[in-house]
Amino acid sequence: MSSWRNTILKDFVPNVAKLTLVSDPDCLLTEEKLAMELRDRGFDLIEFNDPIEFRYAYESKYRSIWDRGEHTDLVVILRLQDAELAALPYDLLQAGRKLSFCLGDLFPNMSYPVVEQLDRSLLDSLFDAQRKTSPDRMGDNATKDFILRHVFGVAAELISTEVELLRFLLRLHYGSSAIPLMLADRLVEVFESSGSFKGWSLSQIIPDAEQFFAFIQERWPIFLENLKQDNQVKENYAAYALKVQGPVALPFDHQDIRVYIDNLFVEGKLTPVDLPGIDVGKDSWILSGISAAKSGGDELRISRLFELVDAAGLSIESRYTDWIAFALKWAELSALIHTASNADHKKRYSDLGQKLNALFADWLEIHYASLINLPPSTPAMLHHVPRHLARYMEDPKSNKVALVVIDGLSLDQWVTVRNIIQKQNSDLVLRESATFAWIPTLTSVSRQAIFSGKPPIYFPSSINSTNSEEKLWKQFWQGHDVSKLDIAYKRSLGDGDAEAAMDSLINPAQTKVVGLVIDKVDKIMHGMQLGATGMHNQIDQWCRGEYLISLLNYLSSHGYEIWITSDHGNIESIGKGRPTEGAIAESRGERVRIYPTQELRSQISSTFTFAREWLPSGLPDGYFPLIATGNDAFVNEGESIVGHGGVAIEEVIVPLIKIETRTR
Repeated sequence: MSSWRNTILKDFVPNVAKLTLVSDPDCLLTEEKLAMELRDRGFDLIEFNDPIEFRYAYESKYRSIWDRGEHTDLVVILRLQDAELAALPYDLLQAGRKLSFCLGDLFPNMSYPVVEQLDRSLLDSLFDAQRKTSPDRMGDNATKDFILRHVFGVAAELISTEVELLRFLLRLHYGSSAIPLMLADRLVEVFESSGSFKGWSLSQIIPDAEQFFAFIQERWPIFLENLKQDNQVKENYAAYALKVQGPVALPFDHQDIRVYIDNLFVEGKLTPVDLPGIDVGKDSWILSGISAAKSGGDELRISRLFELVDAAGLSIESRYTDWIAFALKWAELSALIHTASNADHKKRYSDLGQKLNALFADWLEIHYASLINLPPSTPAMLHHVPRHLARYMEDPKSNKVALVVIDGLSLDQWVTVRNIIQKQNSDLVLRESATFAWIPTLTSVSRQAIFSGKPPIYFPSSINSTNSEEKLWKQFWQGHDVSKLDIAYKRSLGDGDAEAAMDSLINPAQTKVVGLVIDKVDKIMHGMQLGATGMHNQIDQWCRGEYLISLLNYLSSHGYEIWITSDHGNIESIGKGRPTEGAIAESRGERVRIYPTQELRSQISSTFTFAREWLPSGLPDGYFPLIATGNDAFVNEGESIVGHGGVAIEEVIVPLIKIETRTR
């Protein structure tokens, strides 16, 4: 454990107090590694957000244990300043000890408003730098420069050439840690004051990865044309109708730059361009950026993606953000594998997938519970998504939001959807990320978590159905001061006329919040006889029917901020036998069975050794999943299906996409 965590952990000794009340305004206790360490020491963490929800969890789970004379170490976390602990219910204040932690105590000589903007995963680097350098008291700009130098590895004042700037921007945006806007603004200020980068649209391409990649994408064909015509580039960027201002020619062939460019094409962040007549050697580094080499282009991408996946270095110690970054690459590879016909590639992919999913299942068992209470600023789990949207709605400039849940869409199938959307409307900007579904990866569990904004422990009576979704969605937004009349919800979408469906559902002048469920992909999945390849083919055909793009265009044209996600993914699986347990299983999915007691579950798991008894984190009492691992399924021996319910990467890590309209 890093030393900043040790300053907090010293106050958490097991069996000292059954109840600890913690003022934690900066979300330190729910940082992934610290939360895991607290859990390993026997502490249960629970947030005090809604008094009624909290009272339900507190009374049903902990009060009864204490009444029996048994001990638990419960930590109640409040996102409140120390003085506001007094607002807690009297019985808690009487029973619990009180602690307080904040970033100001950990970094006393730095500007608090600057440090609080950092993702908590970056605190290790900052604390280490503080320990080594012992800085004097710093103001805002000095703190920003200290963080940029020691955390992001950039001394802005030393960057003076286009190659140095481009190399820094590629390193920044290729990484998985987004730079806070406050620090991006500081970089813009320093670079502009140097006078070295006149004409660069720094305020666009430093804070915004998508704008930076658009900037690169526009200049790639110019670079290729320049190669073909022996340096006949025009200096006037207006001659090329470039949308993102900046120099026309970029030094893509510099040794420090081209290693990034190759990877960006391989990973799908840049799109290869068609350039007839260019002579390219089969080993040329520019090959991955040319679609004319299409016959060998997919082969090249597949082999390079295998290299990137093999080099990912994931382990049982990895952070959840490492798995998300990996899953995005794995999805690109999966989409190519499932739409190609190379048997050797399919075999290599299958073998690698088995190893990865075994590691992922072990990782989930240790880390999954620590994701539940992470702050929603970057949604780590699906129930964080509406809370993230609610924060967006707090901005006076933001007044309408639409959440589109494509039931059952996996991350690799999103790649197929994305590629078609980009061709259908090039003015849509797709900001891609991913998040964790609820386990078991069932619609009634995970989709209700999306629309309620809560872990499933808070909807025990409806956990086997989706019929309460509209009520839960409206309850959530009414709790965030949105009138019931301004909230819309509709499910069973995906066929017919999308615009007509929206016209009958919403009044764009009044409706502020829209929740939509497209169940077309789930329907395709449950009738699929042709495996993952058939799924991609059917989804491709559905997207070409333009239902989805019509829906997105409608919402975009009426001023909604649009988010797309999925409640779970899916995986091609092979049957290992169907349990004949009669009525004792409460739910019988292809990849999961749910039992009312641990004893009943254990009886079945002793026979089906390919299955894993899932520790029910965040699930209601009397809900015990038995989950199929690898690509096995609870169906007839040897039967091939596309299913869900389990803990494979393809089921658990799902797309989370923000859609914007490109400004011209």
